[in-house]
This record gives sequence, C-alpha cells and structure tokens, in this order.
Amino acid sequence: MENRTEIILRSYAIKREDCALIQVENLVKRYGGHVAVDDLTFTVEQGKIYGFLGPNGAGKTTTMNVMTGYIAVDGGTVVIDGHDILKEPLAAKACIGYLPEIPPLYQDMTVREFLLFAAELKKVPKAERKERVAGLEERLSLSEMSRRLIKNLSKGYRQRVGLAQALVGDPKVLILDEPMVGLDPKQIIEMRDLIKGLAGEHTVILSSHILSEISAVCDHILIISSGKLAASGSPEELQKMMQGTAELVVTVIGEQEQAQAVLEQIGDIEQFNFEEGGEEGSILIRISTKSDADIRKSLSVALAGAGIPILSMNRSEKSLEDIFLELTEAEEEPEMTEAAEEGTETETAEAATEPDDTEKVVGGTNADETEGVTGEEKTDESDI
Repeated sequence: MENRTEIILRSYAIKREDCALIQVENLVKRYGGHVAVDDLTFTVEQGKIYGFLGPNGAGKTTTMNVMTGYIAVDGGTVVIDGHDILKEPLAAKACIGYLPEIPPLYQDMTVREFLLFAAELKKVPKAERKERVAGLEERLSLSEMSRRLIKNLSKGYRQRVGLAQALVGDPKVLILDEPMVGLDPKQIIEMRDLIKGLAGEHTVILSSHILSEISAVCDHILIISSGKLAASGSPEELQKMMQGTAELVVTVIGEQEQAQAVLEQIGDIEQFNFEEGGEEGSILIRISTKSDADIRKSLSVALAGAGIPILSMNRSEKSLEDIFLELTEAEEEPEMTEAAEEGTETETAEAATEPDDTEKVVGGTNADETEGVTGEEKTDESDI
C-alpha cells in the first residue's frame, strides 16, 4: 500500500509537463561519504514562484548551487530552457539570475557603480545599461541610495542591491537562497512584496526556513528531506493530500448520550469521541469524517432538531508547519551529518562570493577594467 509521500510524488509526476522551463533529473551530489542530494527529480514551470523547504542539511543550497553552475554534480542532469548546465553552461547561466544567502557585493562601490558593473558583465548592451539600472533602482526603492557606498547600507538595502544585480540581465529564472534571512519584520514584508511582484515576468525559485513566508509567497512548494524530494505541490494541494480524514471540533450544551444518538445517524461520520467542554454543561466532540466530506450544515440541522445548542464548530486542518514536520522529522540526518553539509555549503557560498576574485562572482571580467571603483560618495553623473 502506498504511503502519503508516494501518493503526492506520483500525483506530481502525472502533472509534469514536457515544456517545463527547468528539468532536474536524477540529481546526485556527494561530499566525501555523505550524499547531500540523492536522486532528486523535479520540474519548474514558467512564470511561477517555487519554494524550497527542508531542514538544515537537507540539500537545498547544494541543489541551487548545482542549478546555477557553481558546483559540479556526481550524477543526473539539469536543463534550463533547453540548455544542459553541463553541456551548454554559458547558455544555461545566461537564463539565470542568482542571489546567494550572502550577496556578492563590492563594499567600496556605490550602488549605481556596482549595478552598472554587473550589467556590463552580463552583456547588457551599453546603450541600455543606464536606463536598465535606473529602472531597477526605482523598482526596488534604491534610487535615493544609488550614490551611497554599499558598505554604508543596512542589511535590507544590501539585499535589495543583491536582488537588483540578479535582475539586471533580465533572466528568465531567478534563484534566491534565503532572501529573508537577517531582515527585520518590515523588511521581510517589503522583500515578500518585491518577490511576488516578479511572478509572471520571471520564474522564481527561493529557499527559506520561514514557513509562513513560503506559504504566503509561493505558488508551488518542494519539500526536501535528506537530499530527496519528500513532497511537491501548491500549499493547498499539500494540505489536502496530507489531511487524510477531515476533523471537525464541535462544542455543544447537552448530554453525551443525546449527542451520540444524533451523530450515529449521519453517514459521513467515520468516528467521534467526547471530551469535557470549557463551560459548565458543555461537551466537546471530535468528529472524523470521510475525506472531503463537509457535514457542518447537516450536523447543525440535526443537533438543532434534537434541541442541542451549538457553542462552536471548527474544522481542523493541518498547517504547512504540520506537513513539513510530518514529512521531514522521521528522515532527519544526525546532527554531525547536517553540520558537515552545512559547512561544505557555506564554503561553496563563500568561495562563490569572495570579493577579491571577480571571476567567481560575475563571470570573468576583472573589476579593475571597469570605471567607477571608489572609496567615497559620487555626486556627478559623469563619474559613473
């Protein structure tokens, strides 16, 4: 008999489309004896926002680093808009804008200088660069910060600058690794609105440990556990698939025997049990119904007909947190294994964002070859 995870994955596989913008097939990545990504397969459709969920060490960052071409794989393929990341790396990377957890920013550049520099490296035509950068600054509320040194910006504004550099090449795919980390509540709301505004124009893939943000922002959620795909679907689909039987919690005033007689007459009820209510003379009833059955109307009519007043009636549903814990708790790796992968992923991210090595950050052009590197604020447009 199939378990719930197998049903979810089988349902997802049936709905996969051959025209998907991104296809990840049988992906495997090992760090020594530790398998960080284990035969991972999924597809990404165009114009949607996808969320990666998983405990620490689950393989989220490793998967993103493989998709962006930062690290090689031990097996499997990643195809982005028809381009294999291993066979056609330049064409595949041209489709991607990437914001690592630690944005790769040059601290002694102004915001405008850095974005113009990124636009040049991403081969934006020279005649379009200033207009493209000015448009992104306005869209991401960076216009007032354009002449400030990046090292003088707050964490929230640095995240915006990092997002702007990921967007400056107008990529089809935007990959964001923990874009909300370190932000205050106001900045989280602003970043969430920015990301939601990108849907349709870009396909967005983001990872986060903030489950409420994933649920609020994403159209589709991929839950990864121990390097494997544990579940895939929209927040509503995952909730429905994992719900099993629905539960109704009803508080009434009356006698248990009288309420039992009413419940036994309703055919969609699978089982029920009684508990003490919070008020004098009340009883709380937990009712499990057949899947998708909504008995609230018929139950209300039946109880009212029997002279049993209803104090409250609530349908109990699993939250995204409940689903996440159910799918990942049993498969969590030991703490030592998680730490090993975390350390390796951190080293990879740091290597990819080392400010002294321009080739690793933006693809092969030396920072000294571009104009505008400065240690002080700019006031003259001609200087940029």
